[in-house]
Amino acid sequence: MPEKLSYFCQTFMDLINPQVARYAEQFSSAEDELLKEIADWTNKHHPEAVMLSGHLQGKLLEMISWMIRPRRILEIGTFTGYSALCLSKGLIEDGILHTIEIHKADADRAKAYFDRSLSANKIILHRGNALSIIPGLQEAWDLVFIDADKTGYIEYFNLVLPHLKENGFILADNVFFHGEALDENTRNKNAKAIRAFNEHIRERTDIEKTILTVRDGLFLIRKL
Repeated sequence: MPEKLSYFCQTFMDLINPQVARYAEQFSSAEDELLKEIADWTNKHHPEAVMLSGHLQGKLLEMISWMIRPRRILEIGTFTGYSALCLSKGLIEDGILHTIEIHKADADRAKAYFDRSLSANKIILHRGNALSIIPGLQEAWDLVFIDADKTGYIEYFNLVLPHLKENGFILADNVFFHGEALDENTRNKNAKAIRAFNEHIRERTDIEKTILTVRDGLFLIRKL
């Protein structure tokens, strides 16, 4: 296992008791076969497999989507496609999920999985820089999932909030950043960016917000 990945995995174990995580997964509905295939391939072959949402968080994303029954979802950061497929399951009949990925190899692999899924006609994959792509989508979002470069979180949030419906939701992943964001003296640029994002969200009065202590921290934000 690469040194960087090994460190992140150990940090996750320090954050969430692995026995508790395994127990929670055992009592959650199982992944479907395609999601399991994506998870297995990513964990075995991708150098940044730690970025995968995984079984427990993926099921949470799916449940949130079913509760909201969104018509339009925006995902910023596709990776290998796991989270998009989870989120797409709650879309209404004419619903569409737009997902944006800047890395060609990840986008290609995700697209291949999307094409094999039951949501194939409901997922639109965009390749490139999200800050350039989002303004051209001209949609009113019911649900937004931010899981891309951490230094861009505040920009992404400020860009999508005006186009989020009243009582719409934004989910922001990795708001603990492997535990490093908890350290106010961190020198890691990504952890510092996440700390700044968390402060930005805390200070706003036009939203309701709470952090869910699942996996690497998930900010749940509702537009007032």
